[in-house]
Amino acid sequence: MRIIFGLVLVIGVALAGFAVHMTRGYLSTYQAELDREKAMRSSSVQTEEIYVALEQLTYGEPILPEKVKKVHWPVDAIPAQPFMTEDQLFPEGTDVLRAALRTIEPMEPLMGAKVTRPGEKAGVAARLSKGMRAFAIRVDVTTGVSGLLRPGDRVDVYWTGRLPNAASETTKLIQSSMPLVAVDQSADEERQTNVIARTVTVEATPTEVAALATAQSTGRLSLALVGRDDDTVVAGVEIDKNTLLGIVEQEYVEAPREEVCTIRTRKGGEMIVTQIPCTE
Repeated sequence: MRIIFGLVLVIGVALAGFAVHMTRGYLSTYQAELDREKAMRSSSVQTEEIYVALEQLTYGEPILPEKVKKVHWPVDAIPAQPFMTEDQLFPEGTDVLRAALRTIEPMEPLMGAKVTRPGEKAGVAARLSKGMRAFAIRVDVTTGVSGLLRPGDRVDVYWTGRLPNAASETTKLIQSSMPLVAVDQSADEERQTNVIARTVTVEATPTEVAALATAQSTGRLSLALVGRDDDTVVAGVEIDKNTLLGIVEQEYVEAPREEVCTIRTRKGGEMIVTQIPCTE
C-alpha cells in the first residue's frame, strides 16, 4: 500500500512539474507575441489619403470621377501638389473637369503639375508657369536637332550673325536651358514619332522674349539639346572664325613718314617745286 502511495505521489509531483513547465512556455510565447505586436504597432507607417488614377490617363484626357479614387499613401512618400480632397480635385464640381498634361499610369498619384486647372484644355497655356510667356523659334533639320526635340526638353539657344565692323560671323550663346513647351503645334510629351519641326515654342520671361525676337530678326538661331539631368551653368560662350581656327590678328604699326620740305617758285608760266632742308 505504501508502495502504491509513493508511486502516486511521484507521478503527481511529475505531472505538476510538467504542468508548470508547459504553463511557463505558453506564457513566454504569449508575451513574445504581445511584444512583437506592440513593436509592429509602434513602427507602423503613417499614411494619408490622396487621389490616384484607377486606369491609364493619356495626354488631354479629362479626369473623370470614376477614373480616380482615394488610397492611403505613406506620408513620407507623398509627392508635391497632391490632391487630398474632392474639393481640391473638383473645386467647381464634376461638370468642370481637369485634363491630363501627360500620361498618368494606374495607381499613380494625381499631382498639380500633371493636370490642368478646372475647365482648361491641355495645351501650351496650361504648361506655362506664372509670369512666363511662350515664344516660337523658327528651326529646320539642322538648327532643330534633327527632329529629336520633345516638349519638356531643355535647349540652349545660339545666335549667329555679323557684328558691326567684324570681318566674319560670330556665334554666341544667348539663352541657356530654356524649357520647350511645344514642338510645332503639339504640346504632348508622349509623342513617339520624330518630326522635322518648323517651329519650337519655349517658355521665357518677357525680357527673354524681347531678346529672342531681336536675335531672330538680326541673325540665325540654333538650338542645342540639354541632357535631362544636366544642371551645368553655361555662360559667356562666343566664337568667331578667327577664334575657331586659332588665328591671331596681327597689329600693324605704320612707320612714321619722313618730313619733306619744299619751296615753290614761278618762272614764267611754270611752277617749280624745290626740296630744301627742314628747319624747326
